[in-house]
Amino acid sequence: MNAGKVDFRLALRNVLRQRRRSLFALAAIGFGVTAMMLATGYIEWIFWANREEIAIPQYGHVQVSRPGYQANGKSDPLAYLLPDDPAALAAVEHLPGVKTVSQRLDFSGLVSHGESTLSFLGLGIDPAQDPSMHNVVIREGQTLDVGDPKGILMGAGLAANLGVKTGDTIVLLTNAPGGGLRAIEGHVRGLAAITVKAYNDSMLYVPIETARELLRVQGAHLWVVMLRQTEMTAATVARLGKTAPLNKLEIIPWYQLADFYNKTVALFSRQIGVVKLIIACIIVLSISNTMTMSVMERTIEIGTAMALGIRRKRILSLFLMEGGLLGILGGTIGFLAGYLLATAISYVGIPIPAGPGMAHDFTGRVIITPGIARDAFVIAISTTLLASIYPAWRASRLVIVDALRHGR
Repeated sequence: MNAGKVDFRLALRNVLRQRRRSLFALAAIGFGVTAMMLATGYIEWIFWANREEIAIPQYGHVQVSRPGYQANGKSDPLAYLLPDDPAALAAVEHLPGVKTVSQRLDFSGLVSHGESTLSFLGLGIDPAQDPSMHNVVIREGQTLDVGDPKGILMGAGLAANLGVKTGDTIVLLTNAPGGGLRAIEGHVRGLAAITVKAYNDSMLYVPIETARELLRVQGAHLWVVMLRQTEMTAATVARLGKTAPLNKLEIIPWYQLADFYNKTVALFSRQIGVVKLIIACIIVLSISNTMTMSVMERTIEIGTAMALGIRRKRILSLFLMEGGLLGILGGTIGFLAGYLLATAISYVGIPIPAGPGMAHDFTGRVIITPGIARDAFVIAISTTLLASIYPAWRASRLVIVDALRHGR
């Protein structure tokens, strides 16, 4: 224990006495850690934004449907209707962690205004509870309201192509079950900018009761379950599978539906892995050079220590301890700088123009999670220890006589 304390003091003294070289080493480690934290934090924000702002509002945390609806329901949606079962909905809503349960009814058809007619994709929703309402930006007018059953919320692109504005009367036409056509008249309550441009040019929302009236059906295609925390998804899926009214239905979590999100995570995770590898190589080369120069300058000192009876193993551990101290100090400096820069950048925001298929711009952030902070320290310490192995081994293998005569 006493020898360890002495070695630690010696290692700290050796780091501090070579101030210029240590400062360069600490700057290299700190810069690498800061760069890694900012890059990883920005990617973490991309994951968060795709998950919490796009995927989950679109799909909900959990979707309940008839078996086969997700695979085949678009070709024959009316064959996969869930029953109008208030007792089953209440059972789901009272499960731990469940925030809301809403119903969705998909339909499609033609929308007409004057002499213009276009095809549309429609979604009947509960205006007060459906999470999809959080994924749209109202450009004009108002969002849906239960008190206005004939009010329709249209994508701004669809409205522009049809030539309508807020307050205009439109007619929805669709195929009725069993054949024939059904039509209903409504008015444009608001225009929305939906994130994905393809939907912005074809999507409209109506209260689910209006959709049922148009299709002459009851029930819904989906029960959309929203949770208080995304981390509760897996546990809630397990509970739903054991709930009696739902054990014959298909229960799918959001991460099995969000294919774009999963591909984004896979792609950016590989990219950030390459960034970490590059930063690790920079730190290794920098610290290796610093430690090698330290060994060369202290050759006589090392020879004297071994001549006085210090074992080679202790010389090895002393230099490894110096490398570890550089990693801890550099990692701490880099973490503090990275956290402060991430806070400042997030406060100002990163303007991100709308990409292909997107309807509006975004403001980016940098999110520093405990996992990112842990990885920063692990990379700082592990790379400095790795870089110290060869110089430390070289110092421990010096011949005492040659070390004492070094430079003479």
